[in-house]
Amino acid sequence: MTRLTLFDSPLFLGFEHFERSLDRLKKSGGDGYPPYNIEQTGDFSLRITLAVAGFSMEDLDVELDNNTLTVRGKQIDDGTRIFLHRGIAARQFQKSFVLADGIEIDDATLDNGLLHIDLRRIVPESQVQKIAIKKAAKPTEKLIDVEGRHE
Repeated sequence: MTRLTLFDSPLFLGFEHFERSLDRLKKSGGDGYPPYNIEQTGDFSLRITLAVAGFSMEDLDVELDNNTLTVRGKQIDDGTRIFLHRGIAARQFQKSFVLADGIEIDDATLDNGLLHIDLRRIVPESQVQKIAIKKAAKPTEKLIDVEGRHE
């Protein structure tokens, strides 16, 4: 069975990467852990903040691959501690964010249990390109090459 999407329209040539990004986004919906904020910090800057209390810098990994920002956290339970009550989760997580073209990562910092990832939007200069229109050769015309031979 063939799946039809909005991007199957002939008016959306070259937008297949958007469809792949949407598929990745659906798969990475996750369970909401860890909680996060996305805030605009300037005209062309954003900040993603994840609450990662209990994770050290060595436990965290931030990676950008094909416009997908992925944050992973992995804690290893040492097994020597005996908990009478365990309310602070020590679990792995993976959180993915699909970034638009032109978004770059400036920095990632860990501060008081909050992982801040600063992003900025690169605004490209507008480029107008004029396309020359050529007259097509008529099917009945024979083309003559430079040396005078008929093709």
